[in-house]
Amino acid sequence: MLNGTSAPSPAADVDEETPLLDRPRTSIRNSRLFLAVFSAVLGNFSFGYSLVYPSPVLPQLQSPSTDPRLRMNTDQASWFGSIYALGAVAGGLGAMLLNDKIGRKLSIMMSAVPSTIGYMLLGGAVDRWMLQVGRFLTGIAGGMTSASIPVYISEISHPAVRGALGSCPQITAVFGSLALYALGLVLPWRWLAVAGEVPALLMVVLLALMPCSPRRLLSLGRQEQAESALRWLRGKHYHTHKELSAIQSRVTWSQLATPVYYRPIIISVLMRFLQQMTGITPVLVYLEPIFSKSKVSLDPRYDAALVGLVRLLSVAVAASLMDKAGRKALLYTSSMLMFLSTLTLTLYSHTTPCPSPHNHTFAHSSCHVMHVKICLAIAISPYVLILICNILHRLEEDRDFSTVFVWLLSATRV
Repeated sequence: MLNGTSAPSPAADVDEETPLLDRPRTSIRNSRLFLAVFSAVLGNFSFGYSLVYPSPVLPQLQSPSTDPRLRMNTDQASWFGSIYALGAVAGGLGAMLLNDKIGRKLSIMMSAVPSTIGYMLLGGAVDRWMLQVGRFLTGIAGGMTSASIPVYISEISHPAVRGALGSCPQITAVFGSLALYALGLVLPWRWLAVAGEVPALLMVVLLALMPCSPRRLLSLGRQEQAESALRWLRGKHYHTHKELSAIQSRVTWSQLATPVYYRPIIISVLMRFLQQMTGITPVLVYLEPIFSKSKVSLDPRYDAALVGLVRLLSVAVAASLMDKAGRKALLYTSSMLMFLSTLTLTLYSHTTPCPSPHNHTFAHSSCHVMHVKICLAIAISPYVLILICNILHRLEEDRDFSTVFVWLLSATRV
């Protein structure tokens, strides 16, 4: 909330030379914090899984052997892919209200409701409208988790590990996408929907055992409960007074007019804009159809799984390089490489005749798409999320706005 006592400048906590992921020596040795983070990021796993659900499913739904009531033409398939982003906009807007009304933890748990219903509709669909509605509901869940989980993790994390834990949502979302690509190799599309319910339900069970964020409890005037929650997260011998005092600090509206606050907000929104303008969401959603039309030498399903694996590895590399190489240098270098690889892929696609099914174009098409994904994962995706988690951890409204903004833009791109 933007009221109360003034908060110290975020620039005083984090700058280009401040390590985000290296943990300094600390007396905190409490695995409960990491259990709470794991419980929350299961929602990001479900988000990554549901985002790319059309990739292995659309080729099956467009097959001539599919039930005519479910078979999709090009326009219907396009709606099946893009309606997720529209649902995510609704979910993000809903999370902006729920985060303040019922708290971050309950907002995350509430996301399991549209997720489970959506997967039930997808798995038991007997008509196209059930597929579209199910996809929209999973989009609502994705928007809710995108807006709520980073806030919850930020508020329960100790400053010494906030940077490392701030990268967990991105890593688990990528892992969820990889899981979908891998399961798509062995499971039919209905069972993929059934499998998607598991992480959402597991998240609810685990989060029910976790505490609410101390910031949320303090905002409700529950000082003793906030202290108890913080001690549960940090250890029973942890001195909570100093951290509770820091948590109680707030950013005032007048402070937002100062450069140390409005510059991070502008940067975060601009980074989100650039992230979507790279075309990341359409590539992820239609990855297998893209490979199918490219006539690559490998089965498109294996190509998609391979890209998912490389994307996961690249995010892990990004987390390790963030401090060693410097955030700006890493961002500039990999963004330039992404531009060059995207330009190469575009020129290749427009100047090369459609290859025959026997042409070995894997080195041209698949590798260029993987190059785009590597550069994007190393550059923009983790940078945006870690920047928001560390610099804007007191500006919940900006995080929510960024989430809605990115999904509105994504809906126009998919």
